Amino acid sequence: MVDYIELNCTVNPLQPGTEILTAQLSENGFDSFVETEKGVLAYIPAHLFLPDNLKEILDNTNEYSIQYAANLIKGKNWNEEWENNFQPVKVDNRCYIRASFHPADVNVEFDIVIDPKMAFGTGHHETTTLVVQQMLSTDFKNKTVLDMGCGTGILAILASRLGANSVTAIDNDPVAVESAIENSQKNKALNVNSLCDNASSLINKKFDIILANINRNILLNDLSTYYASLNQNGIVILSGYLTNDVDAIHNKALQVGLSLIDSKENHDWLAQKFEKK
Repeated sequence: MVDYIELNCTVNPLQPGTEILTAQLSENGFDSFVETEKGVLAYIPAHLFLPDNLKEILDNTNEYSIQYAANLIKGKNWNEEWENNFQPVKVDNRCYIRASFHPADVNVEFDIVIDPKMAFGTGHHETTTLVVQQMLSTDFKNKTVLDMGCGTGILAILASRLGANSVTAIDNDPVAVESAIENSQKNKALNVNSLCDNASSLINKKFDIILANINRNILLNDLSTYYASLNQNGIVILSGYLTNDVDAIHNKALQVGLSLIDSKENHDWLAQKFEKK
């Protein structure tokens, strides 16, 4: 199991400071976040943690102040941490994301069980909720779907439940992919194929729907690849960026040939739906 660094951050002002800090950390290797009453817990694989990078982030912002403590979390301790801190997430009273030790909710359409190990994809972040909301208003029946940056597989599993014909889930973190495979099996989403790879693997592959909840820089870099991998009239749902990044995302989307058809916002985070005309 991979060791992680947990950054326990107290942020002032809480908003929008927490959102700005989360976006900055996500661009520097931190891959999971849990908001707290005073700020945010941010996680990064221990071998990727560079204190100098963190210092540079904190020395170059005027929007907020921060106090933080960095703690090493051993991989073997993650299950205990998970059970102590994770609460189920319900989206629009239709989708319920829970751990295996929580009881099912019989009153929702989609009951999804996620045990993340060290992959830290829990569904708590605003962007996951926003993408789920976008998915619930999208027709997945008999569609081919790509979940790019799949994490623990929440979105891929939901795509399968929504009637997708096949789902390809890709992440560059082998621990996340292992978790996505196990979670897909646990949820009987047998048409989900999880792979450890990146956008370069998409050449000559086509999809009807692409889901990409990653971060601003990766989206800007990979949008042209997503467009090339999308069937005509296909849909791309993007998230992982803030409202102050929207112009850069929209300009790039327009440049490659995508048209915005819907936008959802929560605490300055966005999930937007684009179409290939």
